[in-house]
Amino acid sequence: MLDGTLVMVTCPIDLFATATVELSEGAGRVRGPAGSPKAARAVELSLARLGRNNEEARLHLESPLPRGKGMASSTADIVAAVGATAAALNTETTVRQQADLALAIEPSDGVMLPGIALFDHRYGRIAQSLGNPPGMRVLVLEFADALDTEAFNAVDRKAELHRREAHFREALDLITVGLKNGDDEMIGRGATHNALAYQEVLPKPQLPDVLALGRAAGAVGVNVAHSGTVLGLLFPEDFERADWAAEEAWKRLSNLTAVHNRRLIGGGIVRHHQRET
Repeated sequence: MLDGTLVMVTCPIDLFATATVELSEGAGRVRGPAGSPKAARAVELSLARLGRNNEEARLHLESPLPRGKGMASSTADIVAAVGATAAALNTETTVRQQADLALAIEPSDGVMLPGIALFDHRYGRIAQSLGNPPGMRVLVLEFADALDTEAFNAVDRKAELHRREAHFREALDLITVGLKNGDDEMIGRGATHNALAYQEVLPKPQLPDVLALGRAAGAVGVNVAHSGTVLGLLFPEDFERADWAAEEAWKRLSNLTAVHNRRLIGGGIVRHHQRET
Protein backbone atom coordinates (compact mmCIF):
# COMPACT_ATOMS: atom_id res chain seq x y z
CA MET A 1 0.00 0.00 0.00
CA LEU A 2 1.33 3.43 -1.03
CA ASP A 3 -0.65 6.52 0.00
CA GLY A 4 -3.77 4.40 0.37
CA THR A 5 -3.47 2.67 -3.01
CA LEU A 6 -2.91 -1.07 -3.23
CA VAL A 7 -0.05 -1.94 -5.58
CA MET A 8 2.27 -4.77 -6.51
CA VAL A 9 5.69 -4.99 -8.15
CA THR A 10 5.87 -7.38 -11.09
CA CYS A 11 8.41 -10.18 -11.42
CA PRO A 12 8.17 -11.43 -15.03
CA ILE A 13 10.01 -14.65 -15.90
CA ASP A 14 10.69 -16.54 -19.12
CA LEU A 15 7.68 -18.82 -18.78
CA PHE A 16 4.80 -17.90 -21.09
CA ALA A 17 1.14 -18.41 -21.80
CA THR A 18 0.72 -18.77 -25.58
CA ALA A 19 -2.51 -17.92 -27.38
CA THR A 20 -3.72 -18.11 -30.97
CA VAL A 21 -7.04 -16.69 -32.18
CA GLU A 22 -8.72 -17.74 -35.44
CA LEU A 23 -11.44 -15.46 -36.78
CA SER A 24 -14.28 -15.98 -39.24
CA GLU A 25 -17.56 -14.27 -40.03
CA GLY A 26 -20.31 -15.22 -37.65
CA ALA A 27 -22.55 -14.22 -34.78
CA GLY A 28 -19.88 -13.00 -32.40
CA ARG A 29 -19.39 -16.24 -30.51
CA VAL A 30 -16.06 -17.02 -28.85
CA ARG A 31 -15.05 -20.64 -28.42
CA GLY A 32 -12.09 -21.56 -26.28
CA PRO A 33 -10.76 -24.17 -23.84
CA ALA A 34 -13.36 -25.23 -21.29
CA GLY A 35 -11.04 -24.40 -18.39
CA SER A 36 -10.20 -20.88 -19.57
CA PRO A 37 -13.36 -18.75 -19.44
CA LYS A 38 -11.41 -15.61 -18.49
CA ALA A 39 -9.21 -15.83 -21.59
CA ALA A 40 -12.30 -16.37 -23.76
CA ARG A 41 -13.89 -13.32 -22.14
CA ALA A 42 -10.71 -11.37 -22.99
CA VAL A 43 -11.17 -12.26 -26.66
CA GLU A 44 -14.80 -11.14 -26.51
CA LEU A 45 -13.92 -7.82 -24.87
CA SER A 46 -11.02 -7.25 -27.27
CA LEU A 47 -13.26 -7.73 -30.31
CA ALA A 48 -15.78 -5.29 -28.86
CA ARG A 49 -13.05 -2.73 -28.06
CA LEU A 50 -11.70 -3.02 -31.62
CA GLY A 51 -15.16 -2.73 -33.15
CA ARG A 52 -15.25 -6.28 -34.50
CA ASN A 53 -17.77 -8.04 -32.28
CA ASN A 54 -19.46 -9.60 -35.31
CA GLU A 55 -16.52 -11.98 -35.70
CA GLU A 56 -16.62 -15.66 -34.79
CA ALA A 57 -13.50 -16.49 -32.74
CA ARG A 58 -11.76 -19.69 -31.75
CA LEU A 59 -9.13 -19.40 -29.01
CA HIS A 60 -6.27 -21.86 -28.62
CA LEU A 61 -4.34 -21.50 -25.38
CA GLU A 62 -1.31 -23.23 -23.89
CA SER A 63 0.37 -22.44 -20.59
CA PRO A 64 2.90 -24.23 -18.37
CA LEU A 65 2.18 -21.84 -15.50
CA PRO A 66 0.78 -23.57 -12.40
CA ARG A 67 -2.69 -22.51 -11.25
CA GLY A 68 -3.57 -21.12 -7.85
CA LYS A 69 0.05 -20.54 -6.83
CA GLY A 70 0.36 -16.79 -7.35
CA MET A 71 2.29 -16.88 -10.64
CA ALA A 72 -0.18 -14.69 -12.57
CA SER A 73 -1.43 -17.58 -14.68
CA SER A 74 -4.84 -15.98 -15.25
CA THR A 75 -3.35 -12.62 -16.21
CA ALA A 76 -0.93 -14.33 -18.59
CA ASP A 77 -3.84 -16.16 -20.25
CA ILE A 78 -5.88 -12.97 -20.51
CA VAL A 79 -3.11 -10.76 -21.90
CA ALA A 80 -2.01 -13.46 -24.36
CA ALA A 81 -5.61 -13.73 -25.56
CA VAL A 82 -5.86 -9.94 -25.97
CA GLY A 83 -2.66 -9.84 -27.98
CA ALA A 84 -3.62 -12.82 -30.10
CA THR A 85 -6.97 -11.22 -30.94
CA ALA A 86 -5.21 -8.06 -32.10
CA ALA A 87 -2.76 -10.15 -34.16
CA ALA A 88 -5.65 -12.00 -35.83
CA LEU A 89 -7.05 -8.60 -36.86
CA ASN A 90 -3.60 -7.47 -38.04
CA THR A 91 -3.55 -4.64 -35.52
CA GLU A 92 -2.08 -3.98 -32.08
CA THR A 93 -3.31 -2.96 -28.65
CA THR A 94 -1.52 -0.51 -26.39
CA VAL A 95 -0.21 -1.58 -23.01
CA ARG A 96 -2.85 0.65 -21.42
CA GLN A 97 -5.60 -1.10 -23.39
CA GLN A 98 -4.24 -4.50 -22.38
CA ALA A 99 -4.26 -3.47 -18.73
CA ASP A 100 -7.77 -2.05 -18.93
CA LEU A 101 -9.12 -5.18 -20.62
CA ALA A 102 -7.50 -7.43 -18.03
CA LEU A 103 -8.84 -5.34 -15.14
CA ALA A 104 -12.32 -5.45 -16.65
CA ILE A 105 -12.25 -9.19 -15.98
CA GLU A 106 -10.53 -9.39 -12.58
CA PRO A 107 -7.77 -7.85 -10.43
CA SER A 108 -4.65 -8.50 -12.48
CA ASP A 109 -0.90 -8.71 -12.37
CA GLY A 110 0.98 -6.02 -14.30
CA VAL A 111 3.01 -8.38 -16.51
CA MET A 112 1.75 -6.60 -19.65
CA LEU A 113 3.85 -3.57 -18.67
CA PRO A 114 7.45 -3.32 -19.94
CA GLY A 115 10.35 -4.04 -17.61
CA ILE A 116 9.68 -4.47 -13.90
CA ALA A 117 6.60 -2.43 -13.04
CA LEU A 118 4.60 -0.94 -10.22
CA PHE A 119 0.93 -1.68 -10.78
CA ASP A 120 -2.39 -0.98 -9.11
CA HIS A 121 -3.78 -4.46 -9.63
CA ARG A 122 -7.40 -3.53 -8.90
CA TYR A 123 -8.01 -0.30 -10.83
CA GLY A 124 -4.87 0.41 -12.85
CA ARG A 125 -4.53 3.97 -11.52
CA ILE A 126 -0.78 3.34 -11.11
CA ALA A 127 0.94 1.60 -14.03
CA GLN A 128 4.60 2.58 -14.02
CA SER A 129 7.60 0.79 -15.48
CA LEU A 130 10.49 0.93 -12.99
CA GLY A 131 13.14 -0.19 -15.48
CA ASN A 132 14.55 -3.33 -17.04
CA PRO A 133 16.11 -5.96 -14.78
CA PRO A 134 19.81 -6.75 -14.83
CA GLY A 135 20.86 -10.32 -15.58
CA MET A 136 19.15 -12.28 -12.80
CA ARG A 137 17.53 -15.64 -12.19
CA VAL A 138 14.54 -16.55 -10.05
CA LEU A 139 14.40 -19.97 -8.47
CA VAL A 140 10.63 -20.36 -8.10
CA LEU A 141 9.68 -22.68 -5.24
CA GLU A 142 6.22 -24.16 -5.62
CA PHE A 143 4.51 -25.75 -2.63
CA ALA A 144 1.50 -28.04 -2.22
CA ASP A 145 -0.74 -25.29 -0.89
CA ALA A 146 -2.85 -23.24 -3.32
CA LEU A 147 -4.75 -19.98 -2.89
CA ASP A 148 -8.02 -18.77 -4.40
CA THR A 149 -7.00 -15.37 -5.76
CA GLU A 150 -10.57 -14.10 -6.07
CA ALA A 151 -11.30 -15.03 -2.45
CA PHE A 152 -8.06 -13.40 -1.31
CA ASN A 153 -8.86 -10.14 -3.13
CA ALA A 154 -12.36 -10.11 -1.65
CA VAL A 155 -10.99 -9.67 1.89
CA ASP A 156 -10.24 -6.15 3.15
CA ARG A 157 -6.62 -6.13 4.36
CA LYS A 158 -6.11 -2.38 4.33
CA ALA A 159 -5.43 -2.16 8.07
CA GLU A 160 -2.59 -4.69 7.95
CA LEU A 161 -1.16 -3.10 4.81
CA HIS A 162 -1.35 0.41 6.23
CA ARG A 163 0.62 -0.63 9.32
CA ARG A 164 3.44 -1.84 7.08
CA GLU A 165 3.36 1.03 4.57
CA ALA A 166 6.72 2.51 5.63
CA HIS A 167 8.37 -0.88 5.14
CA PHE A 168 6.77 -1.31 1.72
CA ARG A 169 7.96 2.14 0.66
CA GLU A 170 11.51 1.37 1.79
CA ALA A 171 11.41 -1.91 -0.13
CA LEU A 172 10.15 -0.15 -3.26
CA ASP A 173 12.88 2.49 -3.00
CA LEU A 174 15.56 -0.22 -2.85
CA ILE A 175 14.10 -2.04 -5.85
CA THR A 176 13.72 1.17 -7.87
CA VAL A 177 17.30 2.32 -7.25
CA GLY A 178 18.56 -1.21 -7.84
CA LEU A 179 16.88 -1.34 -11.24
CA LYS A 180 18.19 2.11 -12.16
CA ASN A 181 21.76 1.09 -11.29
CA GLY A 182 21.59 -2.50 -12.48
CA ASP A 183 22.36 -3.59 -8.89
CA ASP A 184 21.01 -7.10 -8.31
CA GLU A 185 21.99 -7.08 -4.63
CA MET A 186 19.94 -3.94 -3.95
CA ILE A 187 16.98 -5.41 -5.82
CA GLY A 188 17.34 -8.55 -3.70
CA ARG A 189 17.44 -6.55 -0.47
CA GLY A 190 14.30 -4.67 -1.45
CA ALA A 191 12.47 -7.87 -2.34
CA THR A 192 13.48 -9.49 0.94
CA HIS A 193 12.43 -6.43 2.94
CA ASN A 194 9.04 -6.57 1.26
CA ALA A 195 8.69 -10.33 1.81
CA LEU A 196 9.29 -9.93 5.54
CA ALA A 197 6.83 -7.04 5.81
CA TYR A 198 4.21 -8.97 3.85
CA GLN A 199 4.24 -11.83 6.34
CA GLU A 200 1.65 -9.99 8.43
CA VAL A 201 -0.65 -9.76 5.40
CA LEU A 202 -0.26 -13.23 3.85
CA PRO A 203 2.04 -15.46 5.93
CA LYS A 204 4.31 -17.85 4.04
CA PRO A 205 5.20 -20.60 6.56
CA GLN A 206 8.20 -21.68 4.47
CA LEU A 207 9.79 -18.20 4.42
CA PRO A 208 12.29 -18.74 7.28
CA ASP A 209 13.58 -21.97 5.69
CA VAL A 210 13.74 -20.35 2.25
CA LEU A 211 15.72 -17.43 3.69
CA ALA A 212 18.15 -19.89 5.28
CA LEU A 213 18.52 -21.74 1.97
CA GLY A 214 19.14 -18.44 0.22
CA ARG A 215 21.92 -17.51 2.63
CA ALA A 216 23.57 -20.89 2.15
CA ALA A 217 23.32 -20.61 -1.64
CA GLY A 218 24.48 -17.01 -1.90
CA ALA A 219 21.16 -15.67 -3.19
CA VAL A 220 20.77 -11.89 -3.25
CA GLY A 221 17.22 -12.06 -1.90
CA VAL A 222 13.83 -13.70 -1.72
CA ASN A 223 10.50 -12.62 -3.18
CA VAL A 224 6.98 -13.83 -2.45
CA ALA A 225 3.73 -14.09 -4.37
CA HIS A 226 1.36 -11.21 -3.73
CA SER A 227 -1.70 -13.49 -3.70
CA GLY A 228 -0.34 -17.00 -3.81
CA THR A 229 1.90 -19.54 -2.13
CA VAL A 230 5.08 -19.53 -4.22
CA LEU A 231 8.37 -18.04 -3.09
CA GLY A 232 11.40 -17.18 -5.20
CA LEU A 233 15.13 -17.02 -4.55
CA LEU A 234 16.84 -14.26 -6.52
CA PHE A 235 20.30 -14.84 -7.97
CA PRO A 236 22.69 -13.02 -10.25
CA GLU A 237 22.98 -14.67 -13.66
CA ASP A 238 24.87 -17.54 -12.02
CA PHE A 239 23.70 -20.99 -13.00
CA GLU A 240 25.84 -22.94 -10.54
CA ARG A 241 24.51 -21.34 -7.37
CA ALA A 242 20.92 -21.47 -8.56
CA ASP A 243 21.30 -25.10 -9.63
CA TRP A 244 22.80 -26.04 -6.25
CA ALA A 245 19.90 -24.33 -4.45
CA ALA A 246 17.40 -26.16 -6.66
CA GLU A 247 18.83 -29.52 -5.60
CA GLU A 248 19.16 -28.50 -1.97
CA ALA A 249 15.58 -27.20 -1.82
CA TRP A 250 14.23 -30.76 -2.08
CA LYS A 251 16.22 -31.72 1.03
CA ARG A 252 15.43 -28.68 3.15
CA LEU A 253 11.88 -27.57 2.33
CA SER A 254 8.70 -29.38 3.30
CA ASN A 255 5.65 -29.63 1.00
CA LEU A 256 7.76 -28.65 -2.02
CA THR A 257 6.14 -29.86 -5.25
CA ALA A 258 8.11 -28.15 -8.05
CA VAL A 259 11.15 -25.96 -8.65
CA HIS A 260 11.43 -23.64 -11.66
CA ASN A 261 14.84 -22.17 -12.46
CA ARG A 262 13.91 -19.22 -14.67
CA ARG A 263 15.38 -16.00 -15.98
CA LEU A 264 14.05 -12.62 -14.81
CA ILE A 265 12.90 -10.65 -17.86
CA GLY A 266 10.93 -7.52 -18.72
CA GLY A 267 7.18 -7.80 -19.06
CA GLY A 268 5.02 -7.42 -22.15
CA ILE A 269 3.57 -9.38 -25.04
CA VAL A 270 5.98 -11.13 -27.39
CA ARG A 271 4.63 -11.68 -30.89
CA HIS A 272 5.77 -14.71 -32.88
CA HIS A 273 4.39 -14.24 -36.40
CA GLN A 274 0.68 -14.89 -35.87
CA ARG A 275 1.16 -16.23 -32.36
CA GLU A 276 1.02 -14.24 -29.16
CA THR A 277 2.74 -15.00 -25.86
